[in-house]
Amino acid sequence: MSDQYVREELPTMRETFPAAADQLSGYLAQLEDLPGVDNKTKELVRLACATALRHGPGVQRHAKLATEFGASWQEVLGVMILTQPSFGLVPAREMMPFGRSGYEDAVTAERHE
Repeated sequence: MSDQYVREELPTMRETFPAAADQLSGYLAQLEDLPGVDNKTKELVRLACATALRHGPGVQRHAKLATEFGASWQEVLGVMILTQPSFGLVPAREMMPFGRSGYEDAVTAERHE
């Protein structure tokens, strides 16, 4: 389960279990401040996880964020390919269009700034 999925579910969780949702939100915020791991690397790791899980929206989001933090297309694609030995060819192949879309979203946004 990707952190993006958890974040998307927080409003629903908050309706039923507000205290648990608040604690989970705080935990996720703490992950943003991990020492020794820069933002690009965090997003590339999240991209690999989303690829392995075949979570297209997560792949698109984390490819976009990694690109915004300075990742090249080769880095985005490379991270997706690196999931193959453990998770097989199919997840990476299926998620490549999502990764490309996220990368291009970031590049297009940068051009319009």
